[in-house]
Amino acid sequence: MKRRNVLKMAAAASTSAGAGLLVVGRGAGASGASGAAGATTAGAAVGPAAAGEGPDSGDLMPGMKGMAKPGDAPAPAQLTPFVDAMPRLVDAVPVSATADTDYYATSIKSGYAQLAPGKPTAVIGYGGSFIGPLIRAQRGRQVAITYTNDTTAGAVVHLHGGHVPSPSDGFPTDELAAGATRTYTYPNQQRGATLWYHDHLHMMESVNVYNGMHAMYILHDPAEDWLNLPSGRYDVPVLLRDAYLDADNALYYDPTLDWTVLLANGKNRPYFPVGRRKYRFRFLNASNHRFLTLSLSDGSSLVQIAGDGGLLPAPAVSPTLALSSAERGEVIMDFSKYPMGTQLYLLDSVLGQILRFDVTETCAPEPHPGPQPAALSTLPTLKQATNTRDITLSLSADGNYFYINGQTFDPNVVMASIPVGTTEIWQVTDVSGWEHNFHIHLVQFRVLDINGAAPGPSMQGLKDTVPIPANGSVRLQATFADYPGKYVFHCHLLEHASYTGMMARMDITA
Repeated sequence: MKRRNVLKMAAAASTSAGAGLLVVGRGAGASGASGAAGATTAGAAVGPAAAGEGPDSGDLMPGMKGMAKPGDAPAPAQLTPFVDAMPRLVDAVPVSATADTDYYATSIKSGYAQLAPGKPTAVIGYGGSFIGPLIRAQRGRQVAITYTNDTTAGAVVHLHGGHVPSPSDGFPTDELAAGATRTYTYPNQQRGATLWYHDHLHMMESVNVYNGMHAMYILHDPAEDWLNLPSGRYDVPVLLRDAYLDADNALYYDPTLDWTVLLANGKNRPYFPVGRRKYRFRFLNASNHRFLTLSLSDGSSLVQIAGDGGLLPAPAVSPTLALSSAERGEVIMDFSKYPMGTQLYLLDSVLGQILRFDVTETCAPEPHPGPQPAALSTLPTLKQATNTRDITLSLSADGNYFYINGQTFDPNVVMASIPVGTTEIWQVTDVSGWEHNFHIHLVQFRVLDINGAAPGPSMQGLKDTVPIPANGSVRLQATFADYPGKYVFHCHLLEHASYTGMMARMDITA
């Protein structure tokens, strides 16, 4: 099969769960950083199931458009960048609290969001918002969130990066039915980190996340306080993702199209006023399948202090920050060297200018100016691994499906059975010729090597999602502690997990 840096979709026979063909990603010969490189050259686009079918129209509110027939995709919106300010995410407020638990409640429902000037965009999300409420949790203090599903379809909630019991993890078939209510409990017995929560419903995750079922979850760790990192209004979570908006600002879901609208905290290419001091930006790539490579327009280095699983051992200084779908990267940016009135751009290597920083705010003097500490954290000691597990990512002979160890996802088939407390080394190897990324539920792992070489500074911390090079391999080590039950691991290019079966079940046994 000839490799192209394109998206390919066509009608095909179902997987075991009823999906149609969808191959999304970067081939071995691809260049650039985008999984969506342009219109497909492999044929006309069809729907996410078969022959132009899209989400059930009964699940779509007025103004939300499903897949068109081949060749009927609407013209994209013509948007002017840097018209809107980037909003700060809205903090969730507990409905009650006890000595050890904060309780929250929200609904999953339809709503409208102003993603760009013009008509509002129909969305489905937590609280009816395009980005759900920001949960601020404390290490060692439990959070319980009660979700009510006020849509006409099912949903599943997954705390991505969370070390949580199986009933609260969000197994893809543990459906929260329309009209139902369920409480997910998060112990928060893990290092401080920037996590996020999103839909994980079997076969519909990619569409649901695309339509707005995503939000951020920050776990604060008192062990970080001695570092005197920027805090309060100078600690800014930023959810980045791409989309395709039509001329009416409607979200249009067709992964074969080039999604060139870049949203930062739910606004098209916004600006963000800053003062002449340091900021901590927590960047999340919540795109379905796009790889982002971020940099600053003046060539200044980005000082990364944390990744998926919290603080790195030491700052990773680099001109770029690479984030595949679901990865997080926290950076310190110091605007004190810029004169008032400066405009500085955050760039992506494919999409160009995606966020503008305007040095216009008057701010209080920085309480702890000066260089960042050379050491940030001490990682947990690696335990002795007692098993090595080979995970192979491949493409079916007909080019229709991606496999994990020769299989597509079946929620009733256990691919890995791991006694609780076991430490394993996983060798994840791609033989499909396409770049993927890889996410394991329950654990934060350590990357041991990538194509046999030691990981770079940005990969030295704990991870829950890691890119897998086309025709390459990554070795990682994890301890599957505390919670027995069923979990999954999968490619986090969401169309791969949702439509091509690139997911597998693992059971942690007591």
